[in-house]
Amino acid sequence: MEVTSSLEFQAERESKYDRMSELKAFDDSKAGVKGLADAGVAKIPRIFIHDQKHNDSAGSSSSDHKFSIPTIDFEGIDEDAGQRAKIVEEIRDACEKWGFFQAVNHGIEVSLLDEMIDGVRRFHEQDYDVKKEFYTRDETKSVTYNTNFDFYQAGAANWRDTIYCVTAPCPPNPEELPEVCRDIMIDYSKEVIRLGLTIFELMSEALGLEPNHLKDMGCAEGLYVLGHYYPPCPEPDLTLGLSKHTDSGFLTVVLQDQTGGLQVLHQNQWVTVTPIPGSLVVNVGDMMQLISNDKFKSVFHRVLAKNVGPRISVASFFRTHFKQETTASPRLYGPIKELLSEEHPPIYRETTQKDFVTYIYSKGLDGTSGLGYFKL
Repeated sequence: MEVTSSLEFQAERESKYDRMSELKAFDDSKAGVKGLADAGVAKIPRIFIHDQKHNDSAGSSSSDHKFSIPTIDFEGIDEDAGQRAKIVEEIRDACEKWGFFQAVNHGIEVSLLDEMIDGVRRFHEQDYDVKKEFYTRDETKSVTYNTNFDFYQAGAANWRDTIYCVTAPCPPNPEELPEVCRDIMIDYSKEVIRLGLTIFELMSEALGLEPNHLKDMGCAEGLYVLGHYYPPCPEPDLTLGLSKHTDSGFLTVVLQDQTGGLQVLHQNQWVTVTPIPGSLVVNVGDMMQLISNDKFKSVFHRVLAKNVGPRISVASFFRTHFKQETTASPRLYGPIKELLSEEHPPIYRETTQKDFVTYIYSKGLDGTSGLGYFKL
C-alpha cells in the first residue's frame, strides 16, 4: 500500500512538472545561476539535474594520475630553430593523441591573465540591475550574457553563467562592452589573437604545411571570447558546470583560475586538467579536425560542478560567430588538399563556419560531436 501511494505521489509530481515553464521563469529573472547561489538555495532546481547514467556513460574518472595532458613550453620559439622543431613535434603529438595541451611561457604576461580573470569576476559580481541589461539570447549582438547558450535545447541545464563577446573580425565599439571589464577584454583579446597566430603557424608546420597555411585559410580571422562563472553548487553530484562536448571552432585557448574542474576524455577516462599558474589550456576544435581530415583530434571535455567557488574561466574560440562572416560569399572549409591521397581520401564534406555553428546551436551540448553530420 505504501509503495503504491509513493508511486502515485511520484506520478503526480511528474505530471505537475512543466520543464518549459520552469526554464522560462528562470530565464525571465535574468539573475542567472549566481542568483540562485546568492539566494542560498540548498537544493538545485530540477532543470539543472542531469541523468546520472548520461553523466557517467562515457569514461570513468581517472584518479590514479596515470594520465595528464601534455605541457608544452614555448620558451625560445623564435630564437632557436632546433627548439622550434621540438615544439612543433610536441604540438603534433598532442594534437594527434590528446587534442589538448597546456602552454607555458607563451608570452602573455601573468598580470594580464590575472586581470582578465578579475574582469570576468567583476562583470558577474556587479549590481544585478546593471548586469541584467546584457541578459539576452539574441546571437546577433556583439556582447551578451546568459545562462547556457543551449538552455532550451539541452536535456539539463548547466551550473554556469557566461558573458559572450565577439572580438574579431569586427570588434564591438568599446561602449558596447561592460564598463567593469571593457579595457581588459580588449587587451586580452589582442594578446590571444597574437598567440593564436603563433599556434596556427606551429600547427601548420606540424601538419607538414607552410607556416602561414592555416592563417591564409582564415582560421584566425574570428575570435569569440566567453567569460564563464561557475558559482558554488549545493549539490554538485547532481549537475555539471559544463556538459560533455567538443568545441566547434578551429582552436580554443582557455584561461582558468586555480579552482580546477576541467576534465578531458582520454582513452575512455576523464582526466583532470590540473591548473598550472600562468599557463593556458589549448585544444583542437571540430573545424580543425575537419580540415585536417582527422589528423588532429577534437576531443570531449567537461567541467564538474563544485561546492566551492566561484570558478572562473575564459574560453576564446577561434571562429566567426553567425553574422561575422567577412565576405559576401562565405569561405567553404573542407579537408586540406595537401593532406589527401588515395590512402587518405576526404572524410568530410565542405561547410562554412556559419553552417557548422548553426548546426551546433540547433542541437546544443547533447554529448555528441557535430562532426558526424558533416561526414561524407
